[in-house]
Amino acid sequence: MQPIESRLDSRSVEFNDNREAMLQEIGRFRAAEQLPVTAELEKVERYRQRGWLLPRERLNRLLDPGAPFIELCALAGYKLHDDRDGSGAGGGAICGIGQVSGRRCMVRVDNYAVKGGTISPAGMDKALRMQQIALENRLPIVALAQSGGANLMYATETFAPGGRGFANQARLSAAGIPQVTVVHGGATAGGAYQPGLSDYVVMVRGQTGMYLAGPPLLKAATGEVADEESLGGAEMHCGQSGSGDYLAEDDADAIRIAREIVASLPPPSFRYQPPDYSEPHYPIEELLGLIPADSRKPYDVREILARIADGSALLDFKPEFDRQTFCGHIRIEGHPVGVIGNNGPITPGGASKAAQFIQLCEQSATPLLFLHNTTGFMVGTQVEQLGIIKHGSKLIQAVANASVPKISIVVGGSYGAGNYAMCGRGFDPRFIFAWPNSRTAVMGATQAGKVLRIVTEQKMQRAGQVDEAALEKLETDTATFMQANSDALACSARLWDDGIIDPRDTRKLLGMLLEICREAEQIEPRQSTFGVARF
Repeated sequence: MQPIESRLDSRSVEFNDNREAMLQEIGRFRAAEQLPVTAELEKVERYRQRGWLLPRERLNRLLDPGAPFIELCALAGYKLHDDRDGSGAGGGAICGIGQVSGRRCMVRVDNYAVKGGTISPAGMDKALRMQQIALENRLPIVALAQSGGANLMYATETFAPGGRGFANQARLSAAGIPQVTVVHGGATAGGAYQPGLSDYVVMVRGQTGMYLAGPPLLKAATGEVADEESLGGAEMHCGQSGSGDYLAEDDADAIRIAREIVASLPPPSFRYQPPDYSEPHYPIEELLGLIPADSRKPYDVREILARIADGSALLDFKPEFDRQTFCGHIRIEGHPVGVIGNNGPITPGGASKAAQFIQLCEQSATPLLFLHNTTGFMVGTQVEQLGIIKHGSKLIQAVANASVPKISIVVGGSYGAGNYAMCGRGFDPRFIFAWPNSRTAVMGATQAGKVLRIVTEQKMQRAGQVDEAALEKLETDTATFMQANSDALACSARLWDDGIIDPRDTRKLLGMLLEICREAEQIEPRQSTFGVARF
């Protein structure tokens, strides 16, 4: 591999303008992430009086001190459905990959302090995504549960996916992936099956309430009068029904028990130790000024690699053949990875080049990293005659069927079928993150406005009356709508990615993700036909 020679001028006016624009975008998504934290802290005294730890306090007690935590889908549901102020970002839960008793785990903490931890449609999508990540990477799941259940205003949108969540729990258990749940508070109706389907259940004395029907519903349905403890309290479930396995005295004690359960699990048989590696030759801070504030301006994806690759070293694949699509080999914190990036639209030649490169990485079991910055596939008479549909389909076939871990970072625009070809959300990348300046949409906002104007104008011409004012308004309104719904915050709210990241965290994050993928290949869980059941 040869070191990349950067041509970026970090002292230029353009660099400083780009840097300021990127810092503003970072500020926007950090402010959005802070909204549920602020909402949680506003209620601290109320929960202190009940003896409860706040959701993020529970998370901190669960995780190993000082170990990294990758929060996932922190902005799920941001300003969607009934979340008017953005405080519902996260979809009712704090989720991510962290270390518990020395073991890497998928962690879910219900955020009961914001909207009662109720689950919105985005929150349900997030829960299913966490299960998918746990299954693909063979991560034990630890859940700290205390939720108001489904948001009844949107129950019709969460009911069927909720069933999938329960089916996933059963299949995770059968796949040999342990699930540990601490029931900190109420768990009613469908919410009772989440701990019921877990492999290990911890309950809190005087605090847990788990039942298919709570006292009010029970009285309304059958006329029976029962108190919460005899109906579904922790002592009853641990001493009589057998639905609980461990009885804790308070929140902290319950989390201690959960950590001990994880510590009792057999460790992975093998932990990958990457070889010694060197840091990039160029400061990662320069990524802030690298991406043009004007998305129409091009830049070389190699400039990004110079700041995230070990020793800024690259083995460029077919560098003289279709330079608009980049392919090459690098290492990140010792992990080999094949990179596909965009220096322009995807042409027939670029599609063929990337498809070949993907097959080579599949042959050598090399993970793939996609750096999105594409307007999509090239259009026009010439490329149609060269078979852009045929060659583009070949690339999509390769992306869809490659079995090596695929990681996507949306560093700029990701438009149309280019998003598919670069392993967007619909192609199930193992992980997908976005930079705060990024945009994802079927096409650019300006182009969308013009397309609708042209189509509508043709209809008006056939009718014999063209209204220029109406056409102008249609074009402007369409562009404005597309612009507002294609930025990083809007896309992350819909779970089109696993989170927005500061560009300066890219190398560190990729190093951890590649390590997670590598470890998953070495873990051999003991599978069975059925999951673990209580008898």
